[in-house]
Amino acid sequence: MPDRLPQRIVILGAGGQLGGEFQHRLPGAVALLHSEVDLTQSDSLQSILTELNPQLVLNCAAFNHVDQAEVAPQDALTVNAYGARNLAVVCRDLGALLVHFSTDAVFGSDPDRRIPYSELTLPGPVNVYGCSKLSGEFLVRASCPEHLVIRTCGLYGHRGRGGKGTNFVTRILEKASAGEELRVVNDQTCTPSFAVDIAQGTLNALGAKVRGVLHLTNSGSCTWFEFARRIIETAGLKTRLQAITSREWTAPARRPHYSVLSNDLYNRHRLPVMPNWTSALERYFAES
Repeated sequence: MPDRLPQRIVILGAGGQLGGEFQHRLPGAVALLHSEVDLTQSDSLQSILTELNPQLVLNCAAFNHVDQAEVAPQDALTVNAYGARNLAVVCRDLGALLVHFSTDAVFGSDPDRRIPYSELTLPGPVNVYGCSKLSGEFLVRASCPEHLVIRTCGLYGHRGRGGKGTNFVTRILEKASAGEELRVVNDQTCTPSFAVDIAQGTLNALGAKVRGVLHLTNSGSCTWFEFARRIIETAGLKTRLQAITSREWTAPARRPHYSVLSNDLYNRHRLPVMPNWTSALERYFAES
């Protein structure tokens, strides 16, 4: 843990993949599950955090059901936007630094994009989930002067899987192990990111006193089909894998065709380079 981190730290969404990694790295932090604190309940949120009086709050809590958000937009906005604002206001009043995690889904409206997005690129979501997360970003930035908004992408990890109950890697492994034929989109490009690396990269950024908006992913990029193929190969499994288009994969929510985030700002702080997504996946299996 960087020496310059505050002593009193609270982790929200501790049952998820990223929250679990922060617990592992910050054993002295207070880790709270959704059942213990709800961002949408402003009074209880204020009461709990006021009693804990944190200097740093890591917000890993979110409504992250992308397709469900299309049919229940109010649920996504209540957590990801209004809940984020509730938390930001409390952190402001306590003088705490708020680290709020966002997503590559705030981009995607440019169908011709093939250059990684920087923090200065104008966002343009293509689904309700992305809109709700972008709204949360703006409300955090408007409500809490001491903030770090971190956008990441394609998160997977070991230590809990949050409200979705799974991640892309585990879904591919489960289906491949069952001998199912896999149909995976090959026209959506992103950067799969290992929660271990995102947690460590966040602590690196905090140690360097980075503030504002920061993109943080593993390096490199691939399509979801390429990621699935590498998962199957690394696991040593045999299964039928078919590349399909986004049009063939019918889902309630549109996905960005390209949502690769640039780590250039992170790198300009001379922090340890984020590992490539392929080596990250190998470490995921080695640690399983």
